[in-house]
Amino acid sequence: MLMKLRLMMVLGMCAALMFGAAPTAFAQSTESARAASADVEEGEVVDAERSVSVTGGVRDDQISNRLAGILDATGWYSGVQIDVEDGIVFMDGLAVSSERQKWAGELAAKTDGVVAVVNRLKVAGADEFSVDPALQELSSLYKKAIAAIPLVLLALLILPLGFFLSVMVARLSRWALQDRLSSPFLVDIVARCIALPVFLVGLYIVLQIAGLTQLAISVLGGAGVLGIVIGFAFRDIAENFLASLLLSLRQPFRRGDLVNVDGRQGVIHSMNTRSTVLVSPEGNHIQIPNATVFKSTIENFSASPHRRGEFDVGIGYDAAISEAQEIVLKELLAHEAISTDPEPMVLAEALGASTVSLRVYYWFDGANVSALKIKSVLMRRVKKALLDAGISMPDEAREIIFPEGVPFTPAAAVQDATVSAPSHVNESEEPDRSIVDEDLRNETQDLDEQMQVSIEGDDDGDLLRG
Repeated sequence: MLMKLRLMMVLGMCAALMFGAAPTAFAQSTESARAASADVEEGEVVDAERSVSVTGGVRDDQISNRLAGILDATGWYSGVQIDVEDGIVFMDGLAVSSERQKWAGELAAKTDGVVAVVNRLKVAGADEFSVDPALQELSSLYKKAIAAIPLVLLALLILPLGFFLSVMVARLSRWALQDRLSSPFLVDIVARCIALPVFLVGLYIVLQIAGLTQLAISVLGGAGVLGIVIGFAFRDIAENFLASLLLSLRQPFRRGDLVNVDGRQGVIHSMNTRSTVLVSPEGNHIQIPNATVFKSTIENFSASPHRRGEFDVGIGYDAAISEAQEIVLKELLAHEAISTDPEPMVLAEALGASTVSLRVYYWFDGANVSALKIKSVLMRRVKKALLDAGISMPDEAREIIFPEGVPFTPAAAVQDATVSAPSHVNESEEPDRSIVDEDLRNETQDLDEQMQVSIEGDDDGDLLRG
């Protein structure tokens, strides 16, 4: 077509020169040729990948009819017009997408007898607003929804059935494990672990029928990566939960036990999945993270009813150690709260600057007797017994400094002061029993009110309740 147009331009120029044609006629022919050339260059030119035949072959009208029939049969094009001149295909009209536009040009290039293709198809909606693509998508979604109704009904049947079976398995597991595991928390965790695969089997069946197993695998893979990220973000929460699980398994203490955890002493109030709550002797609630409790040294004073107490006594060097030991032992054995099995002991501990230090060991019922009260009572009675026996209990040696010198008093003045002093001195005597002796019960029994106070998180489940 281009060669034909150029030939027409050359012939027009020659005719104008030879026959004296008017300049206006030549100008008109030139403008028409340029317009035709511009029309050709507006579309995409596709060359057919084959050699051009010199002899006659397929007619232009046959090529035009064949391509028009194919494009009309697809339903992807509208307003299609196919013009063929000397094997060059000119395509005009609208295509539903750019991919369909390109496909039409490739189709024409593969057609027998086509030399080149000028693809002037335009994409529908590229230049004007159209709701046809949206309507097509809605129609496609509607058809898919209709086709998925049986699968949805099957899922609504299988998933509740799987959930019901998992609940029944969990209840049966709790019934079977309640006598085997002492912690209700462990029973619940193990029962859930046993019942979870039942529900997962039902979910897998639904996904398999729906053909979404690959999607499920992808989701699970993404959930695994997401789980790692969440695990780092909530590491402390996960650590405390695992610690509560291990503490429930090991059971180093029970509710009401007097313990010392991480340097904090108190009575065990409760334990949830995050922390362990203590009630201090002052009546305060102390919440310690379970991870800290699990990793710390736990001193349980209530694990055994027998507890040992001790205190030191200093006697003078002029006293016999054996005599002081007998006096102290006699006072210990005379008290009804002191256990005789094992027996108390009084041992020489150290030789100080002015005293001999004796270490006193004794055993008592820690569940019912206060450690602080019994120690106070014994120290008072031992001191009275030693002083009544004439055994001195001197103070530690000290260095006394007189910055202005030692005052000197004549002997006569001292005698006069002695004569003028009262004839009797009121000396205080230790009674045999005091008010403390009347009430030696454990002070933790006074914390009942604090023990009944509910702590946030205990309502959901106290892991120490049987």
